[in-house]
Amino acid sequence: MRPRIDLARLRADVEAVNELGRIPGRPGINRVSFSPQDMAGRRWLIGRMQEAGLAARMDPVGNVFGRWEAGRGPAVLAGSHLDTVPDGGPFDGTLGVLAALEAVRAMKDAGIAPARPVEVVCTADEEGRFGGMLGSQAICGEAGAEWIARARDEAGKPLVQALAEAGLDPSPEATAGAARDLSDIACFLELHVEQGPVLERAAEHIGIAEAVTGVFNWTVTLRGEANHSGTTPMDLRRDAFRGMAEFGASIPAILARAGGPDARITVGQAALAPNFPHSVAGEARFSIIGRDARDEGMQAMAAACEAEIAKAAGAHGLDFEIDRQSWLPPTRLDAGLADRLEALSRAAGFATRRMPSGAGHDAQTFARHVPAGLIFVPSVRGISHAPEEWTEWEDIARGAQLLADAVAALAG
Repeated sequence: MRPRIDLARLRADVEAVNELGRIPGRPGINRVSFSPQDMAGRRWLIGRMQEAGLAARMDPVGNVFGRWEAGRGPAVLAGSHLDTVPDGGPFDGTLGVLAALEAVRAMKDAGIAPARPVEVVCTADEEGRFGGMLGSQAICGEAGAEWIARARDEAGKPLVQALAEAGLDPSPEATAGAARDLSDIACFLELHVEQGPVLERAAEHIGIAEAVTGVFNWTVTLRGEANHSGTTPMDLRRDAFRGMAEFGASIPAILARAGGPDARITVGQAALAPNFPHSVAGEARFSIIGRDARDEGMQAMAAACEAEIAKAAGAHGLDFEIDRQSWLPPTRLDAGLADRLEALSRAAGFATRRMPSGAGHDAQTFARHVPAGLIFVPSVRGISHAPEEWTEWEDIARGAQLLADAVAALAG
């Protein structure tokens, strides 16, 4: 028997949890990891899981699990994340969590008795406020007590402080408990909006990801000398802004010589000090996010970025510091699982393509340890990480139905 999703029920869930991410005066959805809005969303989710008859819990780093204790053997996990970037969109991560919950409800409605347990998972801090993907990395044993103790956000706030403020226990003894016995996980499935324009442009319904690009996350600080903008000659300035601008101008050349066709370098955050119109910038602090589908491409880009930073600093008499916050390698997803997802999608009559993922996802963390699959649905105009993010509900219905079909098939 095939599980049939209830789109109205799924839509009501998406709209309800997104109300918990709306802040007066701010656009979009704001459930930044470990904020009051984020934790409210997680508590709401636990309630919905319990209403569906799942055994729900939150682990020491904020991951939420809803387990259907059925059958025997390792569990099929499905889900994504609820945390958002500031002023984010309504579906990034949220769709994958709630579609996984809907898949379980649809299976129960259809009277399906799985041969193995099924778990809905909502990971913590997928958006990388503290670098990396805390939730899935903690589950897979990649983010232990030392990593957690060291992690800071862009404002310098320690992760352990954010955990404590969110009502979680940041002690090493507690956070060690977030690591799962991976032999208890049969596979991981994730439904996500594409966050790019490929499916919409091709008028296709479903993307099956074959690989996820790697990503490194750096914060660079250039230090020169703050001074008067009117009395300091141009050739005597130690201007941190000019060093930052020179690095930014070098990005196309870095990509041309070091990156592959899927390579990206982004400076998305920058701050100057003293940040006053009549002062030469004595300090510039900025982020670098590098992505490539090839490990050798990532290594080459990172080396080229460091060389260009050193060159720009030397040209302007600056000191520099690079905080290498995280490095997630490119990851191939399970080929057999991708084949099965594609077959299910085509059997349902959905126009389907195989494709890489340019954005990082929890599936890439799980894929380093267990079979993992990643399903995409189209993003309108390719927009994500913005209030304008949108996916049409008929496309959501297709993706959620495919996820339900896959969970039912893989759970036996």
